[in-house]
Amino acid sequence: MRKVYLDNAATTQLREEVIGKMHDALKNHYGNPSSTHSFGRTAKTEVEQARKTIAKTLNAHPSEIVFTSGGTEADNMIMRCAVRDLGVETIITSKIEHHAVLHTAEELKKEYGIQLQFVDLDKDGNPSIDHLESLLKADDSKKLVSLMHINNEIGNIIDIERIGKLCAEHGALFHSDTVQSVGHYPWDVAQTPIDFFTAAAHKFHGPKGVGFAFIRKNSGIKPMIFGGSQERGNRAGTEPFHNIVGLNEAFVKAYENLEQETKTVKELKAYFVKKIKQELPDVQFNGLSDDLERSTYTLVNVRLPFDKQKGLMLLFHLDMKGIACSKGSACQSGSNLGSHVLQELLTAEELEKPSLRFSFSKYNTIEDLDYTIGVLKDFAAD
Repeated sequence: MRKVYLDNAATTQLREEVIGKMHDALKNHYGNPSSTHSFGRTAKTEVEQARKTIAKTLNAHPSEIVFTSGGTEADNMIMRCAVRDLGVETIITSKIEHHAVLHTAEELKKEYGIQLQFVDLDKDGNPSIDHLESLLKADDSKKLVSLMHINNEIGNIIDIERIGKLCAEHGALFHSDTVQSVGHYPWDVAQTPIDFFTAAAHKFHGPKGVGFAFIRKNSGIKPMIFGGSQERGNRAGTEPFHNIVGLNEAFVKAYENLEQETKTVKELKAYFVKKIKQELPDVQFNGLSDDLERSTYTLVNVRLPFDKQKGLMLLFHLDMKGIACSKGSACQSGSNLGSHVLQELLTAEELEKPSLRFSFSKYNTIEDLDYTIGVLKDFAAD
């Protein structure tokens, strides 16, 4: 049976170079990076070199890169510490953020009594700049704005520069979950008005269980995890050296090959959008996911012309045909509630139709897409 993996927004295949680097680290460089002997010093050197390499690519200072277990921890760290250490009294976000942001904000409201405000969304799922500005002007409370750069379900890209400048004009801190954009888009933090953002290696062909937080220098944020002086005192716990080496290799390769791989994946998405429209003329696209300029080149979110009963069998049918895709974020795959993102954007009637997210990588082919669309077409005809 043919195997087709189109769930790259959930996680990606490791590059061979990453596997090689991690294997070498696991086999030959097993010292604790905090140990003072040669084994430990070798590992520590590699960790710090990774930090410097990532910082240089982002035009950041090495001290602004803090390695974490991934994007969820990084989002939690930034938001919780902004309230605890920086005096944030109001968090402004949207109802279509990743649950790493939404659930953290809800907990902070319970624990600290902060105000939690949601910016209005337009019909496409983008935050209203006018409403955001009115929220920023509403009172003198210390504010943190948290809006994701690229939505992980519908792929919309926000105007991060404009939002960052607006936050700066009103003295608000700006955090963005950039898990779907780091490794896929160029970044220059010296030119981008942002205080904090997050990354996860497994979204750009690196290992799971490692990522980093960008925390602007002299922010005042203190550690969330205590117990040691690792990460320059920012995060206690023995560094997962092999994962950091893998993260660094994936990061380096992503940016070395960014232009060519972006072109390749963008062509795949354009082909998928054109082909599925031809074969299933009644298909609809959620958010701006079919727009090659205003949404990420890595995914589409389609609403298929099947009734609810037929839709219940769709993911199972695709899986039986060897095709991997998803209804939305993998982080809520065990939930029967459906996508909280689509619930904010679609009507009750539209929600009756099955929606699927197909997400692409450099490892996909035109043949993968033809096969997938053919399976969908056959399913529609049954």
